[in-house]
Amino acid sequence: MRSFVIHMPGDVRRAPNVAQLLRDLPRPEVIAAVDGAAAMAAGTIPTAPGNLWRPEYPFRMGAGEIGCFLSHRACWQRIVDDNLDWALIAEDDMQVREPLWSDAMSLIETHMRPDRVIRLPAKPRERATRVVARAGAVKLVVPRRIGLQTVCQIVGREAALRLLAASTRLDRPVDSFMQMHWATGQPVWTVLPCPVAEATAALGGSTIQRRPAGSRIIREIARARYRGAVALRPQRPRDL
Repeated sequence: MRSFVIHMPGDVRRAPNVAQLLRDLPRPEVIAAVDGAAAMAAGTIPTAPGNLWRPEYPFRMGAGEIGCFLSHRACWQRIVDDNLDWALIAEDDMQVREPLWSDAMSLIETHMRPDRVIRLPAKPRERATRVVARAGAVKLVVPRRIGLQTVCQIVGREAALRLLAASTRLDRPVDSFMQMHWATGQPVWTVLPCPVAEATAALGGSTIQRRPAGSRIIREIARARYRGAVALRPQRPRDL
């Protein structure tokens, strides 16, 4: 299995963690993260104000979110271009958690397919509707609602094609996009408990553009309504 580590060139704060990932991950390669501000300035990125899919996303994407989405799309494209059955995609603040990581890799070796996406989350936010398999201390599950964050996932070639086809225009962050199995046609499996950690704070904070401070209460209400609408569209185990 190949691994792609998304990393912004010149980010010295995260370079040591990237060096560790290059030791920890199978057949790793660094993929240069896309500068979202530069991409927006070039005017070549088709975007929409959160209205391409239902439910509508209540916030406009920032430059950091656009750069993150385009970075993941670059990895999906590499999977297709290199005709890989699947590849691991890691963000540069990811850290492995042993022995859960080794158990998770055993599950991947047995159950990964080109038409699948398997999340390796850093936070235990998903509730399983079905347990598919177990290996050691971890289990592969079908989550009722796909969790946010894209710190680490395994993406198959057929899944990458589906995700690329559904994201020719961007209207929401990549993790929110990947929740929308009803729009992308791509179900997602998850490994629990979390076999990876996220070291964002220790590495200097998020690289995603922060939201404006104003109207915080209004924003939280909008966020809660959006998440409630997403929750009404669960993954159904019988369909997977």
